[in-house]
Amino acid sequence: MKQFCLLVACCLNCSLVLAERPNLLFIVTDDQAPWTLGESANPHAQTPHLDELINSGAYLSNSFVVTPVCSPSRASTLTSKYGTELGITDWINPKVEPELGLDPSVSAWPQQLQKAGYQTALVGKWHLGLLDHQHPTQFGFGFFMGFRGGGNSVFAPNLEVNGHEQKLQGLTTDILTDEAIRWLRMRDTKAPFALTLHYRAPHAAWLPVREEDWEPYAHLDPKLPHPDYPGLDIQKVKTMTREYLASVIGVDRNVGRLLSELEVLKLEKNTIVIFTSDHGYNMGHNGIWHKGNGHWVLLDPPAATDNIPRGQRPNMYDNSLKVPTVIRWPGVIKPGTQIHQTVSNLDWFPTLLAMAQVQQDDSLALRGRNLVPLLNGSTQDWNNDFYAEYSTKHQSHTHMRMYRTASPSGAAQWKLIKDFLNPNRDELYNLQDDPDETTNLIASNDPQIQSVIKELTEQIRSKMEALEDPVLAD
Repeated sequence: MKQFCLLVACCLNCSLVLAERPNLLFIVTDDQAPWTLGESANPHAQTPHLDELINSGAYLSNSFVVTPVCSPSRASTLTSKYGTELGITDWINPKVEPELGLDPSVSAWPQQLQKAGYQTALVGKWHLGLLDHQHPTQFGFGFFMGFRGGGNSVFAPNLEVNGHEQKLQGLTTDILTDEAIRWLRMRDTKAPFALTLHYRAPHAAWLPVREEDWEPYAHLDPKLPHPDYPGLDIQKVKTMTREYLASVIGVDRNVGRLLSELEVLKLEKNTIVIFTSDHGYNMGHNGIWHKGNGHWVLLDPPAATDNIPRGQRPNMYDNSLKVPTVIRWPGVIKPGTQIHQTVSNLDWFPTLLAMAQVQQDDSLALRGRNLVPLLNGSTQDWNNDFYAEYSTKHQSHTHMRMYRTASPSGAAQWKLIKDFLNPNRDELYNLQDDPDETTNLIASNDPQIQSVIKELTEQIRSKMEALEDPVLAD
């Protein structure tokens, strides 16, 4: 009888601990840059719900992804490993690599939370493999509704529902939000949850959008970031800017719906809300649009080279790598907090485990850092240097590796990009004097600049060696 009472007490205590753990709502958009937010001082951005989220929590102004394209970025977010370690270095193209995807032997943070008693769900885009053994449920998501590939329609999408694909009517962003809300209402209220919502917006194509989302931009003459870039197709950029920002409004409106639902269900006080994106975006910046596999948006693009087709501009610009990142943690993070230290999507795995009070297994060999001390105000010994990689293999062929430095306060300093397949494409930027990365200093004879190039080249090679980067073996 005594043993039975002890067992009951233990179970009750375990249930109490689980009940006290915070819920997690992790929202990831597709192709969204920080400059799309009203809080970024963009005069054309209209994101009242995201701005409210920022003001109620912490905004991380130097948040990056380690690969500026969909599949490897999403893989790094889930596993806290670089794409080269996972064999996913560019977006997965099912037409030419139908079997490529995330290896189920690799540990992902939803698995760790699921083992710890969390209900886990993924609604939306996957893009980490089409095969059944690469399915989200193989990586710790107890529930999945969405699409396994990377592409889908803005309206009337084909989505996997209860294991079967079907066409649903309506705007994709609205449908995914509807499903996330439905899951919140139907979940088991006796256990904490970790709900991940992967929008495809504001990925192109951007239209159609709801009339209310289009109205602010229907007659807008948008201000462009680099209107004097030689040969810029100004009218095309303006048209795309209007459509892109209207798609962002759709995201903002739906985030507002989710935040309201948390209040209705009385979950807002014990739910950590995280908002971020899989990578940034360019819209006329430096003469290009798109992300790390950028496209020239010029009336007469440069001629093709051996590995770079005409019209392509693979890059590691900050606009491609930097993502909007907000964390609201009621009772822990002071509203209106601004964090300027450098963080990356590798950090989500250890951070989410820490938030959920789940012990991190050292054997996982995570590459990221736990952000909780940073969120609590501790910036001591925080290294603001940042390494990223991108080997493009579809529209272009490159092996880009990047090292970026910053001061202890987070202020940007230098960035070196080396293309190990195309050495004539190497770039160096003085981010302190040239934050827009308009002047490539790689050919400078200045001894100080040559010293910087040498130092950062050593840093890049050191990281590549530590990661056993296959490019070094070529």
